[in-house]
Amino acid sequence: MKRDPSKVRRTALLGMLTAAAFVLSWLELMIPLPVGIPGVKLGLCHAAVLFALYRLGWKEAAAVSAVRVVLAFLLFGNAASAVYSVTGAAVSLTLMILLKKTGRFTPVGVSAAGAVAHNLGQLACAAVLMRTAALGWYFPVLLAAGVVTGTVIGTLSALLLRYVPKK
Repeated sequence: MKRDPSKVRRTALLGMLTAAAFVLSWLELMIPLPVGIPGVKLGLCHAAVLFALYRLGWKEAAAVSAVRVVLAFLLFGNAASAVYSVTGAAVSLTLMILLKKTGRFTPVGVSAAGAVAHNLGQLACAAVLMRTAALGWYFPVLLAAGVVTGTVIGTLSALLLRYVPKK
């Protein structure tokens, strides 16, 4: 039985991106941010998800994101962190897919919007779980953080997309 080399390469890349996303999630836990604002993270793992979205497609990006969330939950998390992670990742990825599909946004713009959507999804999840809308005051802080971190990760992803060969 003959194997299609392009499918083998694609599967290997998908595995490497999933591993990279997971390792970057772990690394992010080890890096304390000096901002002192709860919930603000760099979102390093989203570079792998964004790369997958642009190089492989939305289904593969969703797979990388989903496997990363499950692995992070199993090794580092608890039930509450899993709910927040799933919500943030789903909202973020959905928006990134839609924005990429329009063709009007660069990877940097898609990433920044995805980071803001991730924060908004997690904030909405917290408001529902805590049964209070009072957390809305926190959105401007998360908006600013999302724009900054999303732009940084988007720039990194754009460089990877530019300099990592397609084949």
